[in-house]
Amino acid sequence: MTEGEKTRLIAWADEMRRVHDRLRKALRVTQKAIDAGDPAEPAARDLLLFCHGFCEALTGHHEGEDRELFPAIDRAHPELRETIRYLEQDHSMIGYLLGGLQAAVDQAATPEDLGKHLEGISAIMESHFRYEERKLLSVLDTLTLDAEVGEVFGPL
Repeated sequence: MTEGEKTRLIAWADEMRRVHDRLRKALRVTQKAIDAGDPAEPAARDLLLFCHGFCEALTGHHEGEDRELFPAIDRAHPELRETIRYLEQDHSMIGYLLGGLQAAVDQAATPEDLGKHLEGISAIMESHFRYEERKLLSVLDTLTLDAEVGEVFGPL
């Protein structure tokens, strides 16, 4: 294995950390926008963009993992099948919560109501990211996966 190949293998773990950090930051920005916003004000359009952007980014991240990353891990590490199933269940639950947030945004919910949606998403997202990092980062350091980063972790 060449040094360049080793660097690419390690990069998958680094990319997961970077993507999770960007999503955490996007959530904080969205939470701040909600805290400062009032749906009756013209700034509500910005709030809608933050919510929509965050939902799209998190959904794209999970879809990429489900489509590209998890099958590759399953092939290389069948002992992690139960972990992968658990993470996929988390993705489904987070998707459900994101749908609730999007419905609240579409119905012009109050900032307080939107904040409650984000609190729930934040708690589960953070728990999911920590579990995923704890269980998969060492695996990603050795995973051979011929794919683009955006295909694996979503278009961030």
